[in-house]
Amino acid sequence: MNKYWLISADMGYGHQRAIYPLRQIAYEGKIFNANRMNNASHREIRQWANLLAGYEFISRAIRLPVLGKFFALFLDNLLYIPKFYPLSARSTTSYHVKYLKKRIKKGLTDSVIQQINNPELPVITSFHSIAIAADMVKHKDIYCIICDTDINRAWVAEDPANSRIIYFASGSISEQRLFAYGVREDNIKLTGFPLPLELLGDRSLNKLKANLIRRLRILDPEDKFYTLYKHSVNAFLDYDSSYILSPGLSSEPLTITYVVGGAGAQKETGEQIAVSLSKKINEGKIKLNLVAGTRSDIRDSYLRIKEKLSPGNQNFCIVWAEDTHTYFDIFNEILATTDILWTKPSELSFYCALGIPIIMTPPIGPQEKCNRRWLRETGAGIKQLNPQFTDQWLSDLHKKGRFAEYAWLGFLKARKYGTYNILDYMETGSFAVSNDPLKR
Repeated sequence: MNKYWLISADMGYGHQRAIYPLRQIAYEGKIFNANRMNNASHREIRQWANLLAGYEFISRAIRLPVLGKFFALFLDNLLYIPKFYPLSARSTTSYHVKYLKKRIKKGLTDSVIQQINNPELPVITSFHSIAIAADMVKHKDIYCIICDTDINRAWVAEDPANSRIIYFASGSISEQRLFAYGVREDNIKLTGFPLPLELLGDRSLNKLKANLIRRLRILDPEDKFYTLYKHSVNAFLDYDSSYILSPGLSSEPLTITYVVGGAGAQKETGEQIAVSLSKKINEGKIKLNLVAGTRSDIRDSYLRIKEKLSPGNQNFCIVWAEDTHTYFDIFNEILATTDILWTKPSELSFYCALGIPIIMTPPIGPQEKCNRRWLRETGAGIKQLNPQFTDQWLSDLHKKGRFAEYAWLGFLKARKYGTYNILDYMETGSFAVSNDPLKR
């Protein structure tokens, strides 16, 4: 199997999570972070540190009572994504493109360019700055993974018609947006977002199906969902109706996983959820995973909440790891038994394809607003209601089978073959295009 430079950036988890499923084709088995290169100069390190600090500050500041609105407006303007309609060409160079080019010329990606030329191998990146910088120095074979449903003009080179970057589009919206920004049609590949193979299984999606069967049984306690969708469920999952979703068949607790983003925003929501659900957690009816990622400060805060509400309870888990890749491994393992994923509409929006219903916290930035719109149009997720009353509204939706329906619609409509499509393309130069929900 051919090997490639896999380059990401530590700007939240999204860019790193997008490339992690491809690690089997990484040169020397490593995924490099652009802002953590060993050969980086102090100037380059400082530029990346300032970018990350600014992103994290604004992400948290948005939650402030009064000033938060101004920070949200600033972020929307900074990461501006034009309205999708009316359809029109938008290849004109924007401020964002000029600013990025300026940062690259001032050394933002110098260490990355040096690394990928020693030896010179094709580059797969999930961060647009790396792709554009490599294109500027005429690097051979550059591939860029789109991490959201829609994107800012900065993802595309100043002269898109002559750029050699090949984009792996997450869906039809980003595909059309790339074309509107001036990217040549033959440089856009509609692959879908790369999902973890640990959760997909083989190309028949055997692990995904097995996890979904278990999940649907728990999400439809009163048979409300299955009564409406039984023919579809039986057809796509190849199981006998007597096995699926019989009321009371499963005695497992409902498992909810709440995820804090890399910037640590919306930590308080997890605490409110824990307080509201504490009685059912202690009764063994609900299992709650509070995911702190690699943030030790958030881990410690959640541990204090657990000690106060449910000390020693195995149904109240704090998820944390010292490094990002270990965290991704642990998180993927937890998702296999997760029934409801509660998160901001980030790159995790694409995980609805695994048949996991999503509850969305308020979005941070225009790209997450686009992801939220896509999730709602797909029918795979809902905006969160008041977290302080989670016990009430969550229970009502659960009994009605709504979460089972969200899980099913995400499974049917969202693309699941992103990882396989990208691996196939890198190996053979093409991948199978299909409208079959189980093969796209």
